[in-house]
Amino acid sequence: MGEIGGFLKIQRVGLPYKDPIERVELEPYKEFVESRSDGELAEQGARCMDCGVPFCHSGCPLGNLIPDFNDLVYHQDWQAAIVRLHATNNFPEFTGRLCPAPCEAACVLEIREGDSVTIKQIELSIIDRAWQEGWVTPEPPQAESGRSVAVVGSGPAGLAAAQQLRRAGHKVVVFERDEAPGGLIRFGVPDFKIEKHVIDRRVQQLIDEGVELRYGVDVGVDISADQLKRDFDAVVLAIGSRVPRNLDVPGRELDGVHFAMEYLYGRNRWVAEQLGPQPPAAAPTDLPKITAEGKHVVVVGGGDTGADCVGNSIREGALGVIQLELLPEPPEHRP
Repeated sequence: MGEIGGFLKIQRVGLPYKDPIERVELEPYKEFVESRSDGELAEQGARCMDCGVPFCHSGCPLGNLIPDFNDLVYHQDWQAAIVRLHATNNFPEFTGRLCPAPCEAACVLEIREGDSVTIKQIELSIIDRAWQEGWVTPEPPQAESGRSVAVVGSGPAGLAAAQQLRRAGHKVVVFERDEAPGGLIRFGVPDFKIEKHVIDRRVQQLIDEGVELRYGVDVGVDISADQLKRDFDAVVLAIGSRVPRNLDVPGRELDGVHFAMEYLYGRNRWVAEQLGPQPPAAAPTDLPKITAEGKHVVVVGGGDTGADCVGNSIREGALGVIQLELLPEPPEHRP
């Protein structure tokens, strides 16, 4: 795996980012992570050290075959690399953009803090190359099973379940209450982290494989669970968790205090309306408009969702943004 002793000779080089001013003022709703050259990526793959026990496997919730695709990138065999990556991951273009990379925290090289193999960068480069080369194609089933499955929810989990079930030969219908597929990666995560055409091209692959998607259908309201059980042989629930945790403090009921998803859903719908891509169904028109433009903004919560609110507020033209976090500031280096 990799170059023998490569981790001793080759320095880790992480993800490159666009200049902050450029990404906020010039291309505010374009992804701000840039890519590296094939040669640079091959060097990073060469740092994978042929561990006796590759802890990155257990660090990855999907069990990705990380040393395998690192080595294939090192040898510039990109087509074999995407086959390895797709063996465990239906949508590496989603995880390669948004996953917090616990695989890198589990990497043996991380015994020296900040020195792990740049797994996430390599993963994203493999799938982006595969799309560019036309290697990602529909894989319809070779035979039909005669059985049918309803999938409730079109987030990544629901779409992955739908794809695997369809490839096994089942008729699959996905029910989504919003106007477009993707769940939180469509409506929660901003375009500057994942542009929505990335979702649409993958959904088109599912459609070409024979998956049917129905938008604007709120299961339990527009169609009952009993109806689904009558119409389908099985039902998969992939509904996510959209019930926010409230903050029981004085003033919570005042105007201008919103849950994060109320704001983020509105911003992502605004980007789709102004810049595209347009959703396949009509968006709701009765939702209140929440804007940070010209306002002083306080974001309560220091996680990814809070950061997404900060990024959107700055891009809207907030007068100032303050982010509050309950926990103390983490140390520069681990103990």
